[in-house]
Amino acid sequence: METLNNLEEILKFNKEFVENKEYEKYNTTKYPDKKIAILSCMDTRLTELLPKALDLKNGDAKIIKNAGGTVIHPFGSAMRSLLICIYEFDIKEIFIIGHYDCGISSMNTDKLIKKMIDQGIDIKTLDTLSRAGIKVKQWLHGFDCVEESVKESVAKVKNHPLMPDNIAIHGLIMDPETGRLDVVINGFDYI
Repeated sequence: METLNNLEEILKFNKEFVENKEYEKYNTTKYPDKKIAILSCMDTRLTELLPKALDLKNGDAKIIKNAGGTVIHPFGSAMRSLLICIYEFDIKEIFIIGHYDCGISSMNTDKLIKKMIDQGIDIKTLDTLSRAGIKVKQWLHGFDCVEESVKESVAKVKNHPLMPDNIAIHGLIMDPETGRLDVVINGFDYI
């Protein structure tokens, strides 16, 4: 198996970046100027497109990314991050942004588990997790419909027992080719 080693290239670039003080143009505070948090997918097409399509600059927003841009568990890391954004960084609006053509919506969890086994994960480990009540296949499963996924994530955030009523929770879907946004839920309709 071929292993890529980007570390040396990254460290070389980083050294020059710091020495040339290129970081100065990115200086800001930890408090987002627009008082918004965004939960979106980790899709590589959105890395630069999402902030550009939303007219966001460094310091404008807290951006949280995960597979599918979803809130899977009400007490998981995505929800924890959103609550911290509200109570520590004075966030007033949350944008949950899914996207069309999401790899998570078409992912075959059986094939993913087979890839795990092929890369050395012992089948006994999967059996142990199953006996412990962890449904790995269900946990890895993404979603079938991006619109429903966005609605479900918005509902989990809006109905969370630690979520204040005055926070607007928006649900949107982005076109990963053009950056166009389609509104699924306007959070101001529910405040």
